Order: sequence, then structure tokens, then C-alpha cells
Amino acid sequence: MRITKFGHACVRIEYDGHTLVLDPGMFTDPEAVDGVDAVLITHQHYDHWDAELLRNTDAPVYTIAAVRDQIASEAPDVAERVSVVAPGDSLDIGLPVTVVGELHAVIHPEFPRFDNSGYLITAGEQKLFHPGDALQVPGEPIDVLCAPSSAPWLKASEAVDFVRAVQAPVNISIHDRIYTEAAHDILEHHMHAFLNKTGQTWVRLDDGSDL
Repeated sequence: MRITKFGHACVRIEYDGHTLVLDPGMFTDPEAVDGVDAVLITHQHYDHWDAELLRNTDAPVYTIAAVRDQIASEAPDVAERVSVVAPGDSLDIGLPVTVVGELHAVIHPEFPRFDNSGYLITAGEQKLFHPGDALQVPGEPIDVLCAPSSAPWLKASEAVDFVRAVQAPVNISIHDRIYTEAAHDILEHHMHAFLNKTGQTWVRLDDGSDL
């Protein structure tokens, strides 16, 4: 499995001739969607989907109902390619995908919760989980976690505890346009301090780099 990190929360998964891209949003490099078989979107915030990027590919788009409605309103030319998914759904879109979770993390108790579903992708004998903007544990062993690292709704302690709860051997930092580089260095120090005890690794990839 080849995992390429693009801007912010976007990752591209390639395996056995199939390519999926998750959450190509406003910080994403345009080449993220080149030649993809399918686009997966976790929720409606614009750092996770961008109409122009969706127009740059003719691939089908899989997402929750709230995003489908948003696309229908703002990019009706894309809407005919959108399929709605719900928590627990199993998809076969070149690679097996399971839809996990249904709510965005709490931003503030007085704000309404947004819908959000993550995606568990199976690539041969390996599994990768992208939670979107949630701290939803997938409920089964996985090999690679795409772990949110900076957000208005996220504390460093929550990020650490989420990674430890999921227990993936490899953890790739995503959602990383909020912090400064200095803050990311601090988070990386915290992650190494805790994950070294559990045999897990924390990886922050530059945009366009792969694993």
C-alpha cells in the first residue's frame, strides 16, 4: 500500500492498481485527485472537500448525506456522481471500505454536532483508518491510523489518547495546517514519549511525500 499525504487532511491510497483519495479540501494540492478511482469525503467542512477539486476528476464521490446536500447546492454539476453512505456500510470501490462513526468531534458543548463518518480501507493484508474530524475508535485492529494532529476542537492529550486507544503500529499526522511548525514539534515530542512505550510510531509527512 502506498500512502501519499497531501494538504491538511487529504491522503491518497494506492494498492494493486486501485487509487482512492480521502478528504481533498481547500488546502489540498490539485494532483491529489489525478487518476483516482473514487473520492471519499468525511464531512462538510471546506478543509475536507473542495468543489474545484471534485470537478478536476470524473471519479465517483462517496460521502454522507449532509455533504451530498451541500454539493447539490454548491456544485450541482458534481452531484450526479455522489453516492450517500452511512455508518456501518461496506463498499467495494476497488478496495474494500467500511464506513465508521457518525458525528464530528465536539467543538464546544453549545455548538451543534456535525455529521462525520470515517473510512476503514483494506489494502491486501493491511488496514488504514481515516477518521475525518472525529476521535472514533474503529473497533478492530488496524495497521495505519491517519491521526488528526491540530484543530480548534483537539487538545494534545486527546490526540495522544486517541492514538493509544486505536493501537495502530503506524500513525500518520493529518489535519496539520492549524499549528505552527514549533507546535507540531512539541506534539511530536509528546507522541514519541508515549508511543515509544507501546511500540507505535508517529510520522509527519511533508505534502506530496509518501509512505
